[in-house]
Amino acid sequence: MTAQQTAQWTAHRRDHTWTCEPASPDAAAFHRSLGDYAPTPLVDLPGLAAELGVGRVLAKNESSRLGLPAFKALGASWAIRRVLDARPGERLTLVTATDGNHGRAVARFARRFGHVAEIVVPSGVSDLAIRAIQSEGAAVTVLEGSYDDAVAAAARLAETSEDRVLVQDTAWEGYDEIPGWIVEGYDTLLVEVDEQAESLGAGVGLVVVPTGVGSLLQAVLAHYRSTEAAGRTAVLAVEPDVAACLPPSLAAGRPVTVQTGITAMAGLNCGTASALAWPHIQHGLDGVAVVTDREAAAAARDLAAAGVAAGPCGAASLAGLRVALGGPDRDARARHLGLGPDSTVVLLITEGAPS
Repeated sequence: MTAQQTAQWTAHRRDHTWTCEPASPDAAAFHRSLGDYAPTPLVDLPGLAAELGVGRVLAKNESSRLGLPAFKALGASWAIRRVLDARPGERLTLVTATDGNHGRAVARFARRFGHVAEIVVPSGVSDLAIRAIQSEGAAVTVLEGSYDDAVAAAARLAETSEDRVLVQDTAWEGYDEIPGWIVEGYDTLLVEVDEQAESLGAGVGLVVVPTGVGSLLQAVLAHYRSTEAAGRTAVLAVEPDVAACLPPSLAAGRPVTVQTGITAMAGLNCGTASALAWPHIQHGLDGVAVVTDREAAAAARDLAAAGVAAGPCGAASLAGLRVALGGPDRDARARHLGLGPDSTVVLLITEGAPS
């Protein structure tokens, strides 16, 4: 049930009795076996902590993950490994839709494991992002339409031959196994967060998650709402104002599709939440912050000044935290999230700055 809602803030009363199965440790073990694996930094930002009235703000900086500038490499690499293990000896074409980083990650690991990729992107994806995907050896098709249109086109393409496999980071009825593997891959990031925060003597009070289709959000919720977790960590989703599907979905009690617009936060420009993520969102999420391009750009500048280079999607986490902990209702929102002056907040900086 939604407790309170404005244009930029939705407080959701999660079910504190709800838990889920913990993620398999196999994905983290796989990532650690890769020669170029290293944990990404968790950066202490005392100036932002002082601004926002909390004990600590820590930024999980995903600007360099397995040789790519975003966290997506974790999910794509693990899902592709699982696909290839299930079809040994076959030459496959891995297909996906993307608005940037997921497609590049699929292309990178398809090539790394000796296969090829075909990537569908919606109109509005930057030429820079398209060239980055093509640099990984993938064929790219630009589709006039939205991200959801691109997902549907990629699904149709994957059905045209038996050697094509859809590696999509959103789920729908009848398609959830591979998206589930992608979510499992993201858990590596959260294992690192817990280990790094513990080394700093900090317990994680809130995790702020830039949210597109919701796969990373699902991973965060699965991690902190699992039967192995205490459930004390709050989780805040952040969406762009032109693709804010979670507030109406939480109000309706079911996934609601919204028409999307144009945003610099291209990786978050998704009008429908993943069906696989929805139960975790409905039962486990604490709130949603909706941010504008201008707010994300200001957050990116402030993060850069603090030594963390972030693109618009990554910077959305700080912009969302400012929505939650700003304005005249700041104290009520902080109480809803369980935050006090000694609390630790982790911002997931999901991508580096464009280069």
